[in-house]
Amino acid sequence: MSTRRDTALVTGASSGIGAAYARRLAVRGWDTVLVARRAQRLDDLAQRLREETATTVETLVADLSEPDDLARVARRAAGDDIGFLLNNAGINGYGPFAGLEPELMTKVLGVNVLAVTALTRAAVPAMLERGHGTLVNVASQLAFAGALPPHPLPERAVYGGTKGYVVTFTRTLAAELAGTPLRVQVLCPGLTATEFHRSRGDEPVRGREQSVHEEGGMPVDQVVDASLAALDAGEVVCVPGLEDPAPITALAEAELAIRTAARRGGG
Repeated sequence: MSTRRDTALVTGASSGIGAAYARRLAVRGWDTVLVARRAQRLDDLAQRLREETATTVETLVADLSEPDDLARVARRAAGDDIGFLLNNAGINGYGPFAGLEPELMTKVLGVNVLAVTALTRAAVPAMLERGHGTLVNVASQLAFAGALPPHPLPERAVYGGTKGYVVTFTRTLAAELAGTPLRVQVLCPGLTATEFHRSRGDEPVRGREQSVHEEGGMPVDQVVDASLAALDAGEVVCVPGLEDPAPITALAEAELAIRTAARRGGG
């Protein structure tokens, strides 16, 4: 009988939520595949995880907006040892839509939408074949902020749209996979104490040490705690800090009401 441990593939693992989640999974005994653009950050984290947890750690240096890099990571995500996929990599491209550089816009869409979808598609069939697996896609509370004006929120039309896609995609996929052994979650953190706002995403934040943007926010460990607790509870939508799930229930009820009323109106 094989004694091989399951492996978790974590994108955006060089800092923030990705690094914290990878550390937590390694402590729980998972081998890990760490994916990010910054090789030195990945190597530093991999060394710490190996020393602290005695788990096997692979690193894949990749820019998920680049087709060749995405294809390489997708091949690894399709491996029959991948039991946990955390699609955490994301960039923001904040700024006025009319002035958003086309190259950066394409990069935001590539990382936040295409990569999430492609890696999920790569991992899910093998998970179904093995009879277990966990998928967590990281969105944002900005997915629910469409009509709110900027200031203090960022100018975010493309970023908010991509995270809205992640929410809808994951919820719909979870419904499709209901009754299978797979656990599916969309994680929607609010402002989190990471370095995310220190770069628009065209280039990663420089340096080997993690930092925190000036806005502060919820500690990353609390975000990870919320996600893991929601997985244990079987919750598809996890909004860290939201103690009462009534708004999420109300959202689903409003969607049903819209569809029902539209059908009546079309008759």
